Amino acid sequence: MARILMKGNEAIGAAAIKAGCKFFFGYPITPQNELPEFMAREFGKHGGTFLQAESEVAAINMVYGAAGAGARVMTSSSSPGIALKQEGISYIAGAELPCVIVNIVRGGPGLGGIQPAQSDYYQSTRGGGNGDYRLVVYAPANLQEAVDLTMEAFEVADYYRNPVMVLGDGMIGQMMEPIEFKEPKKRELPSKDWATTGTKGKRKPNIINSLRLAPAELEKLNHKIQDKLKKIEENEVMYEMYNMEKPELVFCAYGTTSRIVKNTIELLKSEGINAGLIRPITLWPFPYKAFEEIPETAKAILTVEMSCGQMVDDVKIGISGKLPVGFYGRVGGMIPSPQEIVDKAKEMLGGVK
Repeated sequence: MARILMKGNEAIGAAAIKAGCKFFFGYPITPQNELPEFMAREFGKHGGTFLQAESEVAAINMVYGAAGAGARVMTSSSSPGIALKQEGISYIAGAELPCVIVNIVRGGPGLGGIQPAQSDYYQSTRGGGNGDYRLVVYAPANLQEAVDLTMEAFEVADYYRNPVMVLGDGMIGQMMEPIEFKEPKKRELPSKDWATTGTKGKRKPNIINSLRLAPAELEKLNHKIQDKLKKIEENEVMYEMYNMEKPELVFCAYGTTSRIVKNTIELLKSEGINAGLIRPITLWPFPYKAFEEIPETAKAILTVEMSCGQMVDDVKIGISGKLPVGFYGRVGGMIPSPQEIVDKAKEMLGGVK
């Protein structure tokens, strides 16, 4: 199959089309603008409907409506825009509707800057909006993964009736790499007999709603959602173990930062230090099991992020105090260099007896 050179944002849009997405609602914000631009240009050629909403709030509520009608639907934005969508995302989760949300992260807090960051980890993995819910969150490290995981996201969303997020930093959106568009992996999906598709006089109307005024009814919904989330935790965890045979130091990093860490591992190897990497591909559900597989040769764990240290909390949960956990991060759009990480790794190993 031929490989095509594409920019990340456009590749994600093309993957959504191939996955059968039929509606896209969005609003411009850097560094994800090429995604809605691509959909505006190409979507109609494939039977899709693109609409630029008047705001991020409007866009996510349009997603709510299309998802409620049973359609495959997607929206995309960057950090402040995703923040504005949180109320609608919570509504969608509470109504148990499938959709795909793409966040091409920029530096924050506030409007921040347009350079890449990973500082939306808490927002994406802890639900983000009000109430007890979670999104399935994929963190691609390259554009082939971004394409494959976008297609998988639609299947997972439909299978569990839950919103799914594809989380990439600004580099994922803006870089160009060769991509192969494989056939999407199909699941045996449940029927959408809950969708508001019109009764045609043959059934009672379906009602899509996240409002439950009776406490017992709302508690029942919450328990149902939690049972579903437990199944996701059991079945959908994805991670990579890299050079983990006999590491002295174990890195934990995701997305494009993990690629920098792999270069760091090669630099350390040239200096006689063996290091490995645990790379979460699903940020939620987080691969806690991976930390049970760490060899006894490991003396410490170093988490590397383009944030002030958000994933480090999950790493500490995963390791359960068995090893010291360190952190190295750059923020505000600054990207860590392999040599910076080497220096931090040596410092940490030097302090471990």
